[in-house]
Amino acid sequence: MPGEKSMTIHAPRRAVLLGALAAPLAAPSIAGRASAQTITLRSADVHPDGYPTVEAVKYMSKLLEERSGGRLKVQVFGSRQLGEEKDTVEQTRFGVIDLNRINSVTLNSLVPETVIPGLPFLFRDEAHMHRVLDGAIGDEIVSGATRHNLIPLAYYDSGARSFYMRGKPIHEPGDLRGQKIRVQPSDMWVAMMRAFGANATPLPTGEVYSALQTGVVDGAENNYPSYQSFRHFEVARFYSASEHSMAPEILVVSKRSHDRLPKDLQDMLRQAAKDSVPEMRRLWQARSEEAKRAVIAAGAQINTMDKAPFERTMGPVYDQFVKDARMKGIVSRIRETA
Repeated sequence: MPGEKSMTIHAPRRAVLLGALAAPLAAPSIAGRASAQTITLRSADVHPDGYPTVEAVKYMSKLLEERSGGRLKVQVFGSRQLGEEKDTVEQTRFGVIDLNRINSVTLNSLVPETVIPGLPFLFRDEAHMHRVLDGAIGDEIVSGATRHNLIPLAYYDSGARSFYMRGKPIHEPGDLRGQKIRVQPSDMWVAMMRAFGANATPLPTGEVYSALQTGVVDGAENNYPSYQSFRHFEVARFYSASEHSMAPEILVVSKRSHDRLPKDLQDMLRQAAKDSVPEMRRLWQARSEEAKRAVIAAGAQINTMDKAPFERTMGPVYDQFVKDARMKGIVSRIRETA
């Protein structure tokens, strides 16, 4: 019968899907049935080994192994081994990937409040950002992620993002007019470039180098460590320190993966993630200074500018993305934070 034929076709597919969803926690390292099993969580990152976010999650894994007596650890898959962020975030929602270090921009379409920490010129400096994100405001911004089967564990630093160009440095907003700038796939980032007078070109991380090299884009924007580790300085040697956004990174765990853990391991995971933040920030500071020195030595030209004219162009971005009273309230509380 038609119904029986359909069952014959789709049942194996359903089994394969269920097996894939269960894979991260269904295949622990087993020393023996009588002893405790080691649960290995898979964590995704687009950055390579040695990058502060990757090393921070490895540090978290070390804490977990020690505190759990070897029952829980994390294996980090960096360098986009599990895909670009827009793909891995979906896999994390379904538990195919257990942990994911993503930029806050990646969550913008799911959790509107995550637009806020990426808003241009919102934070006065990194100390201000840390004070905000480590407190109640930071928790409120990411709280909506749980509705999408993602549990936020920690904020990591992503530094200040600045422009780097193939053909010329940026000194004033007019220098960006008509320039094609690679941005993260985000409506807010597109609107920001439009307000600057530039033409936004959303591209995944893995395509940026060739786009710069071939002239598909005239420039991009990111922090010093990313500029150096992705080797974008080789094809865009003019780095202009606009520091227009401090959009943070967020470490999330799949709710499916989290809920399959015993309660004591859930608590250990949450605490180890929080305890990895100071280590990440220490690594970030050292890496930022090292990356800046490295790109200068390799021939990159770095210039600073008066940020006030750039900031004055950002009114339309705030008008578009900070509309309701709740969002406006969060922005006001951030600006009022000492």
